[in-house]
Amino acid sequence: MVLLLVILCFVLVSFISWFWLTQPLLTRPSSVSAHLVDPSILKQHVLKLSEELGPRDETHLENLDRVAAYIKEEFQKTGARVSEQPYRVEGKSYRNVIAQFGPTTGKRLVIGAHYDTAGPLPGADDNASGVAGLLELARLLGQQPAPKVLVELVAFTLEEPPYFRTTGMGSSVHAKSLRDQNVEVIAMLSIEMIGYFNDSNGSQHFPSAILQALYPSRGDFIAVVGRVGDGLITRKVKSAMSQTDSLKVYSINAPSFIPGIDFSDQLNYWEAGYRAVMVTDTAFYRNPNYHTANDTAEKLDYKRMALVVAGVFTALGKLSE
Repeated sequence: MVLLLVILCFVLVSFISWFWLTQPLLTRPSSVSAHLVDPSILKQHVLKLSEELGPRDETHLENLDRVAAYIKEEFQKTGARVSEQPYRVEGKSYRNVIAQFGPTTGKRLVIGAHYDTAGPLPGADDNASGVAGLLELARLLGQQPAPKVLVELVAFTLEEPPYFRTTGMGSSVHAKSLRDQNVEVIAMLSIEMIGYFNDSNGSQHFPSAILQALYPSRGDFIAVVGRVGDGLITRKVKSAMSQTDSLKVYSINAPSFIPGIDFSDQLNYWEAGYRAVMVTDTAFYRNPNYHTANDTAEKLDYKRMALVVAGVFTALGKLSE
């Protein structure tokens, strides 16, 4: 009898742990078409950022300014309220670029992507893909009726080393400004590498054998990554994104000591006390070109990248209700 109780307890704990970690959807949500997102537009942005405007690392300030100007111009085309958030690090000037839609006050949704690179590299997936997605979200928002809540799209600078995990990160500056103003943030979505997919068995890797057993071995999905305690927002984003035709979406809520959980701009919103998740193709756990000269535009899958953007757009709609 005691042994049976132990076994039952183990099974129950295992089930709860699996449910808490992976946020399974027990039913497939209603389907939403991704036809509004144009893969060719995403590709144009990635080519512009990774080939024409690079290098985009912290030492090439003139290029970072050119990138910021390009993002600002694209934002302005959508009819958004566009502004810059300049700041200084070690005597040098950098800037975030911000586009706002909907009300001018009240609760807000924040969606961000960093436009700098880790060294003088193309950075097509990391993170021209995320910025391209951000620009396409702005285009979609500009074509729709104004959202019910303030939606703020932010292109961050200085996410990469040597400023990663410092107050020099553009997202740190932005998150702190929101907290200092006591702004109520419904959620923050960090768009971090969304263009690399691989259908081969064994193409997807994980930091532990347990995760390897719980998730697919093929890198053909997008991941929604949240911290412990943000399970509800993770599940809501995952459910909304899963409505997109043909898009495979998995999620994880895990402590930050698991490598990769806090490896992007969402960490600064967590530290500011906000709920945040990362939408990602899982970076170095899938893409062998991560932080190398081989992270180039032709290696990305723009059709599936368009599905991801459509999924995020659906999630924005659900979160703003």
